[in-house]
Amino acid sequence: MIRPIASKFGNTLALAGILALMSACLLVTPTAAQVRTLPDFTDLVEQAGPSVVNIRTMEKISRHQGTSGPMDQDMLEFFRRFGLPMPNLPNVPNTPRQTPPQNQPLQPEEQPRGVGSGFILTPDGMVMTNAHVVDGADEVVVTLTDKREFKAKIIGTDKRSDVAVVKIDAAGLPAVKVGDVNRLKVGEWVMAIGSPFGLENSVTAGIVSAKQRDTGDYLPFIQTDVAINPGNSGGPLINMRGEVVGINSQIYSRSGGSMGISFAIPIDEAMRVSDQLRANGHVTRGRIGVQIDQVTKEVAESIGLGKPQGALVRSVEAGTPADKAGVEAGDIIIKFDGKPVDKSSDLPRMVGGTKPGTKSTLTVFRRGSSKDLSVVVAAIEADKTASRGDGGSKGDKSDKAHSSSAGQSLGLVVSDLSDAQKKDLKIKGGVLVDSATDAAAKGGLREGDVILTIANVAVANVADFDNLLKKLDKTKPLSVLLRRGDWVQYTVIRPAR
Repeated sequence: MIRPIASKFGNTLALAGILALMSACLLVTPTAAQVRTLPDFTDLVEQAGPSVVNIRTMEKISRHQGTSGPMDQDMLEFFRRFGLPMPNLPNVPNTPRQTPPQNQPLQPEEQPRGVGSGFILTPDGMVMTNAHVVDGADEVVVTLTDKREFKAKIIGTDKRSDVAVVKIDAAGLPAVKVGDVNRLKVGEWVMAIGSPFGLENSVTAGIVSAKQRDTGDYLPFIQTDVAINPGNSGGPLINMRGEVVGINSQIYSRSGGSMGISFAIPIDEAMRVSDQLRANGHVTRGRIGVQIDQVTKEVAESIGLGKPQGALVRSVEAGTPADKAGVEAGDIIIKFDGKPVDKSSDLPRMVGGTKPGTKSTLTVFRRGSSKDLSVVVAAIEADKTASRGDGGSKGDKSDKAHSSSAGQSLGLVVSDLSDAQKKDLKIKGGVLVDSATDAAAKGGLREGDVILTIANVAVANVADFDNLLKKLDKTKPLSVLLRRGDWVQYTVIRPAR
């Protein structure tokens, strides 16, 4: 009778011991994990810190000698607060007045313009920073961590990428190590060194929040939660191997200070720009001459593209490489030189990074099938904004042949285009929208639009339009390619319920 009890008691003790051991492991494991994962940045700061510089910019202004500047009141408040002897400033209340000489010539004067950061690219003094840090400056002063100051020469700036290279007359400088952005992972620890608000050699850290972040600019940015403030611009973003992976460039902020969303230019893109700046003083990019837009999921499904991808060609500039290659408004460019165009913003980067004169291949999706076109990339011109149409069609409506009511079930009334209208619009066919109501209006069509295709089928005239609508199932969504002014776009007409 005793042995079973003793056995049970022994088993109970053993079980209790195992549970206690497991509990101890569970209590110890998180602490150990935290100790292993929390990074120590001290070695990185010692390694990369000497390569980071402070950049001050000056601009020359002209004013009459003896006149007061905008900082006089602030200076007086400083002297009052600390009980210092009051300076003799002109044109400021409660200070002795000075009468400036008559007809005195303007005196050039240097005034602080801004403060930023940068980092040493080469031991002989090439320094990389942001274009907006040095653009428009009359003088650039670079301060090293050992407090040596140098006047820098601007080698070149590129506003599109916001990258600039300046040169200081020095040798044997500690250059940074350039990292591989492709190895950078979301969630990885990174560190920034710079001069926020002019405070030199400030170190902040965080993680990579996202890669390939499209903010509408020319480059896809690295998003981090590293504290970046005014003055950090141009400083390096550094990985845990002590390598520069980006240039801190922008912040998202409602207050002007850090809100945990900052953006860095990928270093691989920046290095490509800097190579051209150092060689030529400017950057040459490729262009093919198309105005593009994104492809929505709804449009992609309606035209048989499958998933939203590529860049929708809204217009083609006459005489450009795209025009000569046979690209048409309404095409969707899905590949460039065999590389997928996942979203519309990818195309300018791909084409822009191609050397002018290069023969490339465009893969376009047109009316339900893919087609390869050969295009010779040209050099990009000076920045210019796309000219949008006036929203209406051109030509005289009195020349139209006959109207049709076949599309009334969709809320559409259309008519033929005249020869003069086709010539003016540089199109071979299509029908003019005279009225758009109900489902057509909800789909975004309006009077004056020109319908080019329906369900991926080209519409030459009203007869084509009538025959096509009779064959299609109007109870299902219909994709429509339309021309509005100088632009084309896709829309989807959903049947009225």
